[in-house]
Amino acid sequence: MENQPAASAGASFGPLKQVDAGDLNVGYVDAGPADGPAVILLHGWPYDIHSFVDVAPLLTSAGYRVIAPHLRGYGTTRFLSRETPRNGEQAAIGVDTIALMDALKIQKAILAGFDWGARTADIVAALWPERCSGLVSVSGYLIGSQEAGKKPLPPSAELQWWYQYYFATERGRAGYEQYLREFAKLIWRTASPKWDFDDATFDRAAASFDNPDHVAIVIHNYRWRLGLAEGEAKYGALEQRLAQAPVIAVPRITLEGDANGTPHPDPSAYASKFSGRYEHRLVRAELDTICRKRRRRRSLRLS
Repeated sequence: MENQPAASAGASFGPLKQVDAGDLNVGYVDAGPADGPAVILLHGWPYDIHSFVDVAPLLTSAGYRVIAPHLRGYGTTRFLSRETPRNGEQAAIGVDTIALMDALKIQKAILAGFDWGARTADIVAALWPERCSGLVSVSGYLIGSQEAGKKPLPPSAELQWWYQYYFATERGRAGYEQYLREFAKLIWRTASPKWDFDDATFDRAAASFDNPDHVAIVIHNYRWRLGLAEGEAKYGALEQRLAQAPVIAVPRITLEGDANGTPHPDPSAYASKFSGRYEHRLVRAELDTICRKRRRRRSLRLS
């Protein structure tokens, strides 16, 4: 889990659209001019599309078409078949994104995301650069592999990944299912220690965890990373390519928060994984809070 942008309480996207795409029927936001340059916003765990409720209007007002899908296992996104494995491996979510672009007839888009969403955006940019006109990735280069997941880390770093090892046990799976909202709220607080979110903001996102496949997808994702769960053979060739840590050449910006409470690499550790046009930006929590307060005041004046 990596840090994520805050969302204003009370804001909403309104009714979502649904489309069949690959293995899924995807629930998604589609906002802004239909002929505008497409921006696909990808959320992480344990969050949902409302992480982008503040940024979407800024993008649409600048002429962009914003697409924000619920990932597999979240919100109104559903599997089309009961027989499809509830697979959370990284390549599957990357393929989901390409399938959504195909279904919406979007040939090329800017991809942006955090946590699982940043990893997915990285994957699309690395494997399908012809479909990605730009990349914005929180915490940089997050493409991994099962082999990399076998390498031990210093104890202090391992401690930060406690939930990954908890999920490796049956007790962890049962605990996540039984205490899902409490678990998610704990992650929010530890991941973003300076984010003073209210119950309404949390509850708005937590409703997306009621998806019938949510627990299965989350548990498989983290078990797969440790080599404790198998992936699907149809993604094998893609995973082999990703295991080589391919360099990303599309124009990109990486972001990091100065109050990120989760494990995240130093920007110098992944700078070599990007070639060509590249910027890294540090987002300061105090500045983010000031900007959100100003947006809320403007909203109140206009209402």
